Amino acid sequence: MSQLESCIITPSYKADFARCRLLAESIDQFACSRINHYLIVDQKDFKLFQQLSTPNRTVITVESILPWWIQKIPLMKNGWFSLKTLPIRNWLLQQIVKLEIANHIREDIMIFVDSDVAFVRPFEHHQFISQDGKVRLFKESIPLSQWDFKIEYQWYDNASSLLNLPQFSEFSDQNPVLNYVGNCISWKRENVLKLHQHIEKVTHKFWIKAITSYWNLSEYTLYGTFVDQVLKENSDHYYDSQLLTHDYWLRMPLSGENLQQFFDSIPPECIAIMITSKSKTPVDSYSNLVKQIKSKMS
Repeated sequence: MSQLESCIITPSYKADFARCRLLAESIDQFACSRINHYLIVDQKDFKLFQQLSTPNRTVITVESILPWWIQKIPLMKNGWFSLKTLPIRNWLLQQIVKLEIANHIREDIMIFVDSDVAFVRPFEHHQFISQDGKVRLFKESIPLSQWDFKIEYQWYDNASSLLNLPQFSEFSDQNPVLNYVGNCISWKRENVLKLHQHIEKVTHKFWIKAITSYWNLSEYTLYGTFVDQVLKENSDHYYDSQLLTHDYWLRMPLSGENLQQFFDSIPPECIAIMITSKSKTPVDSYSNLVKQIKSKMS
């Protein structure tokens, strides 16, 4: 078995603290072997999240990994001030943070797990590595009828532009939409650094400055497109379309019988659940359900 080291990375913030605490507890409960967990939060939230620190869990501030010319100022609630680019909205900054963290950790494999995820089954980081040492990359083909052209086309189009690849004229059944966005997404740290270098080579700009030229961008689409169309067989990835999380995306709370049904219907191949924070489902309403799963296995 490969000796590649893995880590879990979770960007979070104050409003998601209760969800992030449940995620942290579930990692501690269900991880079959030691795995480092990095929480990335704004400096103003550091003290709150510091209480989740353990020998395997480290809290890192966003400010500590960004270049000096990107700063948070109180008057900008929805973005960050930049001395070298236009102001950077919070959505794009989160993409930058996920791409930049590769320069500040040592692990070979980065597994991104958001705050509104909680593990519900034992998992092993080797589940993301094949016998020949290749790393799992989530990739699926989406039927055109289920695709959000307005946003996702921009993600794909902007990734192609940023990587200096031919623009995609149209999608069809012969030219399917490829999706790399999901939960529990694993990347190779080495490939992220290569992505930085490639962007700088084709744009003649520092990669963060190049990215800030785009309003809509998906870090997962950017990385997946880079692996698929630039690195190709040299990426040391293998593709897998299997979802690892049982997801709830609706913007209405789950409660009572519906919440129990959601937990009862977790597919056997899923190692975690995701109840989007946008549903405003109280964490207290399902944290015990997560803990009960562990007790039933004991």
